[in-house]
Amino acid sequence: MTAPDTRTGTRLADLTTTRVGGPARRLIEASSEQEIVEAVRSADAAGEPLLIVSGGSNLLIGDEGFDGTVIRITSTGFTVNDDDATCGGVMVRAQAGQDWDELVHYTVMHAFSGLEALSGIPGSTGATPVQNVGAYGSDVSQTIATVRTYDRETDRIKSFTNFELSFGYRDSLLKRSTVNGSPRYVVLSVEFQLGLGRMGKPVRYAELARALGIEVGARAYANDVRREVLKLRAGKGMVLDNPDPDTWSTGSFFTNPIMGEDIAAGLPDDAPRYPSGTKGQVKLSAAWLIEHAGFSKGFGLADDEGHAAAGGRASLSTKHTLALTNRGGASTSDLLSVARLVRDGVERTFGIRLEPEPLLINCEL
Repeated sequence: MTAPDTRTGTRLADLTTTRVGGPARRLIEASSEQEIVEAVRSADAAGEPLLIVSGGSNLLIGDEGFDGTVIRITSTGFTVNDDDATCGGVMVRAQAGQDWDELVHYTVMHAFSGLEALSGIPGSTGATPVQNVGAYGSDVSQTIATVRTYDRETDRIKSFTNFELSFGYRDSLLKRSTVNGSPRYVVLSVEFQLGLGRMGKPVRYAELARALGIEVGARAYANDVRREVLKLRAGKGMVLDNPDPDTWSTGSFFTNPIMGEDIAAGLPDDAPRYPSGTKGQVKLSAAWLIEHAGFSKGFGLADDEGHAAAGGRASLSTKHTLALTNRGGASTSDLLSVARLVRDGVERTFGIRLEPEPLLINCEL
């Protein structure tokens, strides 16, 4: 085994999709399961603060950086086990550092169904169970079979079944046991159980169904679903594109709030309401709340009065109000100043406090 790549003073902005964040005192790149475990053990033995990074698409790191060890997981690759194909499924096990969209593309092209609606999401496969990543009516909890982790408290490898991960909306046991980007359970690989066939899973999201020309609940070819999802995401600045600052973000910055039906009843009739999966509660649209609290696309750029929330360096995306973007030269503080204005404005208008979706590392909203 080759020794992990170790560096000092690396700008964490260079490792994140927002392009903000100060330096790491020490950065280790670990490209295999063994390297990941040994790097974590070494940091823990030294009593150093630990931050895990891979794709960097769901982190907002403070301008002062991270005064500890940052382990960047770069393990890649996946294997396919079709021994259970007679049962109508196939098992795909991916390494934690595997690029997520590359994996989704492979499954669609090989007629494995279940991940197609999650196309175009930036980041690594290992991060998906932590956040229970989802989009367009689908999330990874619907297909994850097991997650293999390193348990730092017991110094042992531990595998979780889907049930044991206690998935929720953009939440999991893995996320709840992570503090300031430092997880108890370090994800090593993720195994998915996918269907066989070129038809995707039933489409549950109205916008996607309209794009496909089908009814909600109907099915379409998985490659058609992927194509339309990529188009929809690109139109919202949610597919990484280096020349486009609308994509220099963490994707959706705020989660859709889940509220009691009594609170939802106090909103205007045209406020979207979705099933939450919990009796007596509904899921609201954060984007609708933001827009109807007076924050339009591009908020933070200079307005008619020449005012800008962060000097124009940070703003809501000009394509989608849920994305908080670096317009070039922004700091973490700039992004957070725009986010606070939006959060506080929504709370003043509707009495609902939005919560951030990305992990905030050494910074606060």
